[in-house]
This record gives sequence, C-alpha cells and structure tokens, in this order.
Amino acid sequence: MFNIVSILVGLLVLILTLVGFIPFLGWLNWLTIPIGIVGIALGALSTSKVGRNLNIILVIICAIRLFVGGGLL
Repeated sequence: MFNIVSILVGLLVLILTLVGFIPFLGWLNWLTIPIGIVGIALGALSTSKVGRNLNIILVIICAIRLFVGGGLL
C-alpha cells in the first residue's frame, strides 16, 4: 500500500517538475523537493522499492534544476 501511495506522490512530483522546467517557474522545484522527500519516506516503508527510486530520481532532477537556475529561475 505504501508503494502505491509513493508512486502516486512521485507522479504528482513529476507533473510539478515538468511545469518547473518552464522558464521563470523554477521556484516550483522548491515545493516539489519536500513532497518528493515525503514520497521517499513512504517508499522506504514498503517492501517494493519502485516508488522510493522514482522519488529519489525526481528529487535529484529538481535539485540539479535549482542548481543550474541559481535557485529561482
């Protein structure tokens, strides 16, 4: 059950991350990183690791996007 919730959180983070790639909407990644961390925690509680791995990858992508954009762009 936790894995399904973690995957759903990951899909939400994926949608918000894709919107955050639009110029001047990079600030949205500041919101998606904490949500992704919640997804990682939920995925860690389950026996399957798919949801956890999805959220880890998305948090890393958001962090790289923030680093390249200087934290705001």
